Amino acid sequence: MNKIKDILRGVVIGVANIIPGVSGGTMMVSMGIYDTIIGCINRLFTDFMQCVRTLWPFAVGMVAAIVGLSFVIEPLFEHFPLQTNCAFIGLIFGGLPVLMRRLRGKRKGVPGALAFVLAFALIIALQVIGEGDGANAVIRLNPLQVAKLLGVGVIASATMVIPGVSGSMMLMLLGYYEPVISSISGLVRALTALDGGALLYNAGILVPFGIGVVAGIFLIAKLIEILLARWEGVTYCAIIGLVSASPIAILMTVAWAQVTLAAALCSVLTFAAGFAVAYRLSE
Repeated sequence: MNKIKDILRGVVIGVANIIPGVSGGTMMVSMGIYDTIIGCINRLFTDFMQCVRTLWPFAVGMVAAIVGLSFVIEPLFEHFPLQTNCAFIGLIFGGLPVLMRRLRGKRKGVPGALAFVLAFALIIALQVIGEGDGANAVIRLNPLQVAKLLGVGVIASATMVIPGVSGSMMLMLLGYYEPVISSISGLVRALTALDGGALLYNAGILVPFGIGVVAGIFLIAKLIEILLARWEGVTYCAIIGLVSASPIAILMTVAWAQVTLAAALCSVLTFAAGFAVAYRLSE
């Protein structure tokens, strides 16, 4: 039963990582599994079997969500933008009580307050910058492009792991969001159609990107482990700042002039559903 719950948690993280403006790291924090995942990533080579047993349900859920959502992400946001965003805001708020409990009894002081303010401001600033999305990159598979995909993967994964920072938004700024998402769905279609040319092309994009993602996850996980070991209270203040700013950053993406009363009422329900899911999954 616990493994099923962890797979569902992985689904939530995977969905968050693929949606611009929403952070997979925030979902990890909201569901109370951030320290567990970061710890397992850092101990993967020293306690391999135990870490694999812990991580595989999350990984299965994430992969399933990313592959599945690559087909529906555009229609979902095109037709139900506010409702979808409010579901994720509910997920964020549903996990805040767990995060606040972690902060009790830890030394914070002025450094903690400063860390909160700076982290909060960083997320809002990134969202403002993100309003001007970069043009989509044109990918021609050559050694230089492979190196770029490796670097983009490192940057995207680092921001996916950090709470409050959207890896998908970073991909949009760099111009690689649409090409990467299209390659995921394109790879699945190529496999089902047994199209060798399309299979090689999409794999040629996703393999170096994926290697960069894995490398970035290990790098940022080690950094976060060091910060939590040395400055736990201040680090948690920064994380709460990142998470608290996320709902505002998400709402900044909504075209409010087009919101109807029915959409607003439905969004209340999706918020409540998201809150309930995060609260149950964080238990």
